[in-house]
Amino acid sequence: MAKTLETQGVSLDTNPGTVSEPLSTKNSALPDLDASKLTIQLTPNPKEVPAEGFNPSWRHDLTTDHMITCTWTDETGWQTPALVPYGPFQIMPTASVLHYATECFEGMKCYRGYDNKLRLFRPQLNAARMLMSSTRIALPPFNPEELVKLIYKLVATDGGKWLPKPGSFFYIRPTSIATHPALGVQKPREALLYVICCAFPTLDAKPMKLLASEGQAVRAWPGGWGYAKVGANYGPSLMASDEAQKQGFNQILWLFGEENYVTEAGASNFFVLWRNKETQKLELITAPLTDKLILDGVTRRSVLELARERLTKAGAVEGLEEIEVVERKYTMDEVALAAEEGRLVEGFAAGTAFFVVAVSLVSYKGKDIIFPNKGTNADGTGVYGGAIKKWLKDTMFGNEEGKKEWVMVIDEKDSAYNQQQ
Repeated sequence: MAKTLETQGVSLDTNPGTVSEPLSTKNSALPDLDASKLTIQLTPNPKEVPAEGFNPSWRHDLTTDHMITCTWTDETGWQTPALVPYGPFQIMPTASVLHYATECFEGMKCYRGYDNKLRLFRPQLNAARMLMSSTRIALPPFNPEELVKLIYKLVATDGGKWLPKPGSFFYIRPTSIATHPALGVQKPREALLYVICCAFPTLDAKPMKLLASEGQAVRAWPGGWGYAKVGANYGPSLMASDEAQKQGFNQILWLFGEENYVTEAGASNFFVLWRNKETQKLELITAPLTDKLILDGVTRRSVLELARERLTKAGAVEGLEEIEVVERKYTMDEVALAAEEGRLVEGFAAGTAFFVVAVSLVSYKGKDIIFPNKGTNADGTGVYGGAIKKWLKDTMFGNEEGKKEWVMVIDEKDSAYNQQQ
């Protein structure tokens, strides 16, 4: 497996933003996470893959046959990782995670390409970000490259069965939780790292309607943990999201401060394409990472890199007006003014779960701001958002216009089933 990673030239980016936390336990006397020690127990009761056309979008509880688990203690370090049948855990009622939200997780996907190959999309970025989240929430650090190897093995084992057709994919959820069985606000002394895979809805969600947050409701704040993928960022936002859905909206557009700075759309990064009032040039704008109010999304980073590479003056696509890519603080009032003056062009949200989805409307201070999103794309994205989405899909599914250096191809011969023969 290590050979596969090396021959594909995958390099782990351990600087996924403005993070400077320790990057692994390499300097510790305790054992680090080690994928080469993986033990394997294949399920004796394989699940049945749903018939074609089954839509799990309302459930999100359909998991594959196996999972990865690995425990840690402050006395032993990381213990032997295992590939085991998917099933329940046993933790004590006093486990830290159940009382103090000492957990973090990641979201990524495995894709069955149109060339019939399985691919992971930039898994090194997810692993590095999970390491950052772990250290932010007082969970043990680990070698992110070893986590990628474990995910690779799980996908090589379950991918063949659960992704039989080109164009399909499933969701991967690495998670770390504190299992230390004692009350008291303290740094956990025991933890569990695990990885599961789950069926997920299609890539082509319909355009979203967003309700801008009001008053004192905020998702994150300077000095907090909005930049880390921890459960404490999500649970407290559910009441606001539920209320928005009752009013006919899909998500909350989270604003911050008296200035109403734009941050995130639900749990996704938010992008606006407008024409700059002074220069009249097209700008793709999104919130910056500097205040640590938003997540350094893997899809966000990929959108920005593709836009800079293929849509700016340096590499503008033929037939499309060149744009400028801007990461800065901007307010909802700026967006409203751009709409009033006819300068608003497109809006979209980007993330692993929803992928790239058009935003058709934002309700702000009782008024609807309409995003034109002009184009002929069936999913409602505009010309620019649609182009970026296509390039990302080309990459994920192995088409010629994709960026091959962004994917890790899975050799299904590395399946644990072959190891057991």
